[in-house]
Amino acid sequence: MKKIIFIFVLTVIITTTITAQQFDLSAEVRPRYENKHGYKSLIETDTDGANFVSQRTRLNFDFKNDKLKLKVTLQNIRVWGDVSTLASDDNATALHEAWVESIFSSKFSIKLGRQEIVYDDHRIFGNVGWAQQARSHDAFLFKFKANDKNKIDIGLAINADSQAGVDDLYSDAAGYKTFQYAWYHGDFDKLNLSFLLLNTGKEYLDINNNQTIDYMQTIGPRVTYKFGNLNANVATYFQSGKTLDTKVSALYYTANLGYKITDNFSLGLGYEFLSGKDQDDLDSDIKSFSPLFGTNHKFNGWMDYFYVGNHSNNVGLTDISATISYNKDNFFAKLIPHFFSTAAGVYNGTEKMEANLGNEIDLILGYKIANDITLSTGYSKMLATDTMQVLKGGDKNEDNSWGWIMFTFKPNLFSHSVK
Repeated sequence: MKKIIFIFVLTVIITTTITAQQFDLSAEVRPRYENKHGYKSLIETDTDGANFVSQRTRLNFDFKNDKLKLKVTLQNIRVWGDVSTLASDDNATALHEAWVESIFSSKFSIKLGRQEIVYDDHRIFGNVGWAQQARSHDAFLFKFKANDKNKIDIGLAINADSQAGVDDLYSDAAGYKTFQYAWYHGDFDKLNLSFLLLNTGKEYLDINNNQTIDYMQTIGPRVTYKFGNLNANVATYFQSGKTLDTKVSALYYTANLGYKITDNFSLGLGYEFLSGKDQDDLDSDIKSFSPLFGTNHKFNGWMDYFYVGNHSNNVGLTDISATISYNKDNFFAKLIPHFFSTAAGVYNGTEKMEANLGNEIDLILGYKIANDITLSTGYSKMLATDTMQVLKGGDKNEDNSWGWIMFTFKPNLFSHSVK
């Protein structure tokens, strides 16, 4: 509560000392019930799944004027019952965002602080909005907008565990010691182009017990095209360099096609390849592509069998998917079947397994009750093969499924504008 009062008072002071300003106070409350029975990995034989309710609660303070933008998001993440009903303290509250952007002109600004970083389709940089805690970075951004059709962002970050006066080894809490990136986006009528160049550094102790930072590069373009009811996108990224004293050479590419049949009904087809490494490959090089800071729940099935805290430096993945979407008035629905296979070899002892990992079917239904209230529910089913069982463990013949129901409340609590 003290944090909330401090942030509110600070914001009020700012809004009363600067003219031509906009101040907004909003909230989000998002409770979600889940039944997990083989989520992220095949469940073991005769094992019960889990049932629980998690909740995200946020207060968002937004302020802007001609020269400044500021955002502070206070966030509490909990599972119902994880704190005593008589608890006097709650450690689940933190600042999800706390950043300021200084606007020097219509073309140039700098943004620094705790912030979400999102680019393109969320594949490399995303906010991981499905996860109740979501993702944010401590970073400095240089933003340049040449005109309405061309812009460049340059981002920098350097992390430490404390304000100690000696150079201690970083604990890797953020997943990287430092990064530098440049992102370009251009709009060219029906075609849009993005290009990302990312340099990520991880710190470790080398064989001589010296602190060392190795850098890995992720480089590639993404192109989108829209013509009438047809839309398409392709992207490819290459990873090279080193991480933790190991050479990296990995590849990613994707192609997606969508068509809007009617105002309410659309179809899509997608293909995605993330390189991997044969299990019998004795080479120490990393050949498995890493999506790094992407919203990985958005890709490769909502049951999160791949790249959501798992499947790193593994056999890679090929994902062929179809999407059937329906929207009418306040109702929406989406059905997405996935066909998974490995990008590299899986072995059961000395025997090479088939590449097919199985199929996943994802279904989501939703209804917008009011402008700031949405009810959504989903069900996913994994139909795995022997190869998936060898790779993940568990029992492919069990009912590997996941269901959920979620309310999202996003009210605007207060808005004040001074001209």
